[in-house]
Amino acid sequence: MTTEKRAIQKTLVALAIATTLSACGDNDNDFSHIDTPSNETPSTPTTPITTPVTAFDDDASLDAEIRWTTYGVPHIKADNLESMAYGVGYAFAKDNLCVLADQIVKYNSQRAKYFGPDANQGSGDAEHLINDFGFLTLGIRALAEENLPRLSANSRAMFQGYTAGYNRYLNETPLADQDQACAGQPWVTEIDSVDLLTYSLGVALLPGAANFLGPMFLAAPEGENYAPTVVSSDSGVSSALAITPNISLPEKNPQEMGSNGWGLGSDKTTNGKGMVLGNPHFPHTGNLRFWQFHTQIPGHLNVTGSSLMGLPGAVNIGFNENVAWTHTFSTAEHFVVYQLSLDEGDASGLTHNVDGNKRTIYEKPLQIEVAVAPGQTITLSKTAYYTNYGPMIEVPGSFDWTSTNAFAIKDANLPNFDVVDHWLAMNMATSMDEFKQAFKDYDGVIFNNTMAASADGEVFYIDDSTVPYLTDTAINELTSNPVLIQTKASAGFTVLPGFLSAFDFNSPVPYENAPKYEGNDSVQNSNDSFWLTNLSSPITGVSPLYGEVDNQQSLRSRMGQKFIESEAGSDGTFTPQEVEALLLSNRSYLAEEVLPSLLQLCSEQGSAPVVVDGNNVSVEDACSALSTWDGTMNTESVGAHVFREFAFQFAQNPQWVTPFSLENPVSTPSGLIQNDATLNQFARAVQVINEAGVAVDAELGDVQFVERSLPDGSATGEKIPWGGAHNIEGGFNVFNIVAGNNGTLLPRHTYAPLNSNTIMSAEAQGYHINYGSSWMLVINFTDEGPQGRGILTYSQSRVFGSDHFLDQTLLYSQQPSLRDMYFTEEDIAANTINELILSSD
Repeated sequence: MTTEKRAIQKTLVALAIATTLSACGDNDNDFSHIDTPSNETPSTPTTPITTPVTAFDDDASLDAEIRWTTYGVPHIKADNLESMAYGVGYAFAKDNLCVLADQIVKYNSQRAKYFGPDANQGSGDAEHLINDFGFLTLGIRALAEENLPRLSANSRAMFQGYTAGYNRYLNETPLADQDQACAGQPWVTEIDSVDLLTYSLGVALLPGAANFLGPMFLAAPEGENYAPTVVSSDSGVSSALAITPNISLPEKNPQEMGSNGWGLGSDKTTNGKGMVLGNPHFPHTGNLRFWQFHTQIPGHLNVTGSSLMGLPGAVNIGFNENVAWTHTFSTAEHFVVYQLSLDEGDASGLTHNVDGNKRTIYEKPLQIEVAVAPGQTITLSKTAYYTNYGPMIEVPGSFDWTSTNAFAIKDANLPNFDVVDHWLAMNMATSMDEFKQAFKDYDGVIFNNTMAASADGEVFYIDDSTVPYLTDTAINELTSNPVLIQTKASAGFTVLPGFLSAFDFNSPVPYENAPKYEGNDSVQNSNDSFWLTNLSSPITGVSPLYGEVDNQQSLRSRMGQKFIESEAGSDGTFTPQEVEALLLSNRSYLAEEVLPSLLQLCSEQGSAPVVVDGNNVSVEDACSALSTWDGTMNTESVGAHVFREFAFQFAQNPQWVTPFSLENPVSTPSGLIQNDATLNQFARAVQVINEAGVAVDAELGDVQFVERSLPDGSATGEKIPWGGAHNIEGGFNVFNIVAGNNGTLLPRHTYAPLNSNTIMSAEAQGYHINYGSSWMLVINFTDEGPQGRGILTYSQSRVFGSDHFLDQTLLYSQQPSLRDMYFTEEDIAANTINELILSSD
């Protein structure tokens, strides 16, 4: 073992099963022999994407034409970016005012000011304090204020125009016509470009530092109190609030964002042109809702699709005349946690060592306003701690700040000012080469894989999410040192020693080093890593922070690969109709693999009960119902939920005949072992269904449903039948329930599942869907131009009672299908249902 490896093992002790991490510093070793390789981003020649578009309106008047077509989709036309964003901001606010208003409060560290210290009033959970001090610690508002003038003219124009449009809608629309979930509330106010940039910087941290707000809140040197104190009060409160925050080890993807995405090239399409399937799986409520729109700046921009909240005028997933693209959530890591070796000579615990030199852990006082009673606030103060890596963090029992060791987080997206410029460049690309150039020029695709196809049949894949560009030294240790390997496996993210600068990074991975594929056949991703993007050309040799290779694939990934590799038309190519049919087929990979064996096993059991935890469980009726199942998760499918509940049990201890094999990575593991363990899993599934009070022979549409909330958060009582699969059974068109936080404080109702091994609720008597396939689309290039079909499953507007609150939802429920997207002037004119000339004069 080298001196270097011994030093690392002395400094970083692996996490145990209980995810405790402790350390003992050994700072007497000499590490001067370790060079620190450069990780500077190689320079890439920048080429213009298109003829420069006009950013700001010359006459200081903002002018946009908005035409709404069926299902409430706005088509915005303007002469410059500022006016275009003005129209987008206005149209967006009409549908989603409350969500963005909520998010501005969240990222501006003002939740406690309006809603008090706790998410559950009086509980002491301190959730709003954690939010507000957390984003102050990250400094996103200060970064926005400082850097807004330094952004490109295009970005500034879009931020400025969007906020002007949003404010106009807010100021001119009577309260009775606004979303009643927030209309007239004191926290719904005008916003400016700094507010929106702050929001953008916060969203960029969703897969990283934003999940560590609690650990930042707890971080304090040994012997120091982390709790905030009162510095001024108009309520008579003179001491610190009683708080008992519950902070656990953070997750990288707590909202389980996922997606499917395909790019099909000339070799895989019947007409020899490009095609894209987009299928993001995102929450149907909260801050991650998509919204559809179409923008035009004649001679420069003509793009349609959908975007997440608050992106000021750029389309996230969509198409123009030349390129179509989609995204999926990447397996890549966007941050590193560093374990610091504290200097034993500093009793305060505020000095650590890097390369044998002392580094200061510095303090910064922060203040927030907190509501403690109607009309009464206090000002709380708290100290945040920072290092050369970033903010300090602390998780009791896992990442403790002791007298010898402490921890800090460094996020590659803090800050990320490229978001608007990057997606705008993609929106304006006139060829696949220009589309690729966007990724060479910018690093704004913060946590996504990208799959694209062009009109002439090229396909392109890249994971250009913002990933730390580690040195060769760090990568070598991360992949070979058992301590670091075990630590990452236990924590769920990378932890590196902070006592050597060789483990630090100073930029994201450059374009040249990112995993990518280009050709004329196909690219795909279903949230496994980049490795099998193209089954014939596996991608290897990239930073381990991008994800795994040679690993077992999810059932959903295997279903997608099966579709692409085996289920094209008779000539081995796809038509758009065939792709849409596969997307909406609601098939189950697990069922296609094991259902015959499972039916044989349960039918042989007959009426004899299965003993589960001392209880006799009859599986006869469930087996009979399952024998009539059509193998899909459609609304009329009888017994589909029986198989789903078996899948939840099976996933805990899979009984495969053939284990995973690298030689057959998307067809193994396979086969069902017909043993007592499998029979017991089936019986436990029956127990769940019986406990929920659901009939085993019910149709899925009677068990799986969408039910909206009234503006006050109570249930409407209207349960809309819902078809669609789940990850657990290997579905492709995936839906789920999210019972917890949806990123906003807007009221909504949910139904708690029976236990952690199911999503079925006894109260709901089934599955209350509020997550999954959201913005679904299939884009096909033809000789006449791009032709798109898509659907926003939860509909365009969240305003209860709006004409577009449920229209697409009902369309999907009645017959899962996509609808035509209007792109040409002829189609827009023929389907316009409302129009508005919007001018700031």
